[in-house]
Amino acid sequence: MNDAIRFLIMIDDVWTVAAWDAIYSKFPNNKCGSRIIVTTRIETVAKECSDPSVEEYYIYRMQPLNPEYSRKLFLSRAFGTMDAPPHEQLEVTMDNILKKCAGLPLAIVSIASLLASYKYPERKDMWETICKSIGSQMESNPTLEGMGQILTLSYNHLPYHLKDCMLYLSLFPEDYEINKNRLLYRWVAEGLVEDKLGLTLLEVAKSYFDELVSRSMIIPASSWGYAGRIEVCRVHDMMLEVMVSKSLEANFVSLVGGHYDGMFYDRVRRLSIQQGIEHERRHSMERMDMQHVRSLSMFELNGKNLFDRLREFTLLRVLDLEGCQGLENKHVVVICQMYLLKFLSLKGTDISVMPNKVGELEHLQVLDVRDTNLHELPETVIRLEKVERMDFSHRQNWMIWWTLPKGLSKMKALREVARAEIDNVDVAREFGELGQLRRIFLFVNDNLHVDKKGDPKILREVALSLSKLYSLRFLGIGRLGTCDGKLDFLDRLPSPPRLLRYLFIDGEITKLPHWVSTLSHLTFFGGVWINLRGDHIFGTLCKLPSLQNIKLWRACIEDTTLVLRSIHRFPLLRALSLCSTYCSSPGVIQFERGCMDKLEELSVTFHLGTQRRIFGIEHLKNLKEVQLTGKRDNSSSLFLAQEKLRSESNRRPKANQFKVIVRYE
Repeated sequence: MNDAIRFLIMIDDVWTVAAWDAIYSKFPNNKCGSRIIVTTRIETVAKECSDPSVEEYYIYRMQPLNPEYSRKLFLSRAFGTMDAPPHEQLEVTMDNILKKCAGLPLAIVSIASLLASYKYPERKDMWETICKSIGSQMESNPTLEGMGQILTLSYNHLPYHLKDCMLYLSLFPEDYEINKNRLLYRWVAEGLVEDKLGLTLLEVAKSYFDELVSRSMIIPASSWGYAGRIEVCRVHDMMLEVMVSKSLEANFVSLVGGHYDGMFYDRVRRLSIQQGIEHERRHSMERMDMQHVRSLSMFELNGKNLFDRLREFTLLRVLDLEGCQGLENKHVVVICQMYLLKFLSLKGTDISVMPNKVGELEHLQVLDVRDTNLHELPETVIRLEKVERMDFSHRQNWMIWWTLPKGLSKMKALREVARAEIDNVDVAREFGELGQLRRIFLFVNDNLHVDKKGDPKILREVALSLSKLYSLRFLGIGRLGTCDGKLDFLDRLPSPPRLLRYLFIDGEITKLPHWVSTLSHLTFFGGVWINLRGDHIFGTLCKLPSLQNIKLWRACIEDTTLVLRSIHRFPLLRALSLCSTYCSSPGVIQFERGCMDKLEELSVTFHLGTQRRIFGIEHLKNLKEVQLTGKRDNSSSLFLAQEKLRSESNRRPKANQFKVIVRYE
């Protein structure tokens, strides 16, 4: 190519960094203002194609079509014009098809082109048939063959270690939101994750997940809950159809229920029970030999008929019964005899007693009994020396937690504990020996441990133990007790966990611990009942270079007017959530020019019976969304705030406008 030429070139569908390097090396670097546009499905390739000399990558992320444009594109292909109203008998089927396409233009065009070929009277039946069998249609119908080949190419191009992880997603039903941690631990328990020197299996599994996201094979999502980020993912319906087809062909999974009723499997290893007609599902199950099943997942709410056959599942490694009804305590006795179990989730079931024999599940890595009727776990759980994750919570009483038992130090593999209580000085001392612990929400009960000076000894031991947990990434901390009830002992930590990403303080405190300002890796800070002045909170937090999200809920700010000052710059803060319906302060929230330049999401909850006013929104130039929450009885106050915010948004250039959302509790 001539070195003096100026060019604009588009290169479509680059798959590897090596391919990009080979292409790029052929272009002259003549500084003539030339441009290259590259399309790719892989984020690492996109980053490599961007100029490394700039702070941010030049990447435009294609978004799926919104429902309106999806509908217009479908109508234009199926009926020849985007304004053509479909026959009322086809309306529901069309909506279902568009839902499966999820805004993917190639899918919409391919399916609409196929459906356009059918005329009355067969049109309605054929539309419904194709909607129900898109996976098989992609293999057999020439019109959809191209789309099937493209999706299959994405799978075929995966490294071998990711292919089984991708096929594994076919166990989950269509449109199912899969909790990221649940998926990662299941991959590990199933033996789908390879050992890598210097990394834990869970860390390797996370790298697999990130690579599948980078390759656009799975769709990530997340939300910020009471205790930090909740990460979920899902698979595009079209991609799921391809994965199911490949999984069934290879006997990688066995699916029962829904579209899969009546299917026969020679040997069952990974069994997924999905919703369907009960008698058809029962007939399919009666013919199955369960002795080779290694993994059982239930997505059908009522599984009582299957639970009575649990004794047949002698080789189970993974048992996931999340949300299933009909599970009784007698069934749990049988489950506790499945000695090969590595992953056990009884989350959302009705069980009320956990047998002592649970301590004999020596290979168990995950025990999830959240949202059940359990009041406690037996002390025999300390024998579970391979357990990495323990999740426990009561369905109705949120103040019932797992009370950490004596002998806790034997559970050296523990990495994550959802919520737990310490009420014993010796246990508080043992707590510091959990060197692998990454995540815990801990409540300290000091009722019984006060020395002669009135100083709870247990608080000193907890502070010492926390300073030893060098691997801790997530810490939620609260206090129960009869003394002053404050969390000031946190300021006395000899050495804070330096690698903390999440910190949540639940309870009154005189000031934020001095070490908070040193947490250079902290991305989330949350609190309830901390009752401090806004200048102290934000004056401390604004020093944190990695902080992206702040959530201050009930009774956190004592000022009647909260001023976010220009010195509160927050280099990376993206989301701010303030107040609750149970606190009247602050009545005024004011943003000064220059504060929170990067803020994209603002959430404010309105107190019943009072107005809450927001000033200075015009200074938040990067704002994308404002969410207002409150009771319907306070709708007038919400309406005034909503109108003012929308007026400010409309004054901005269209590209810089923000959404205003109102939610009622």
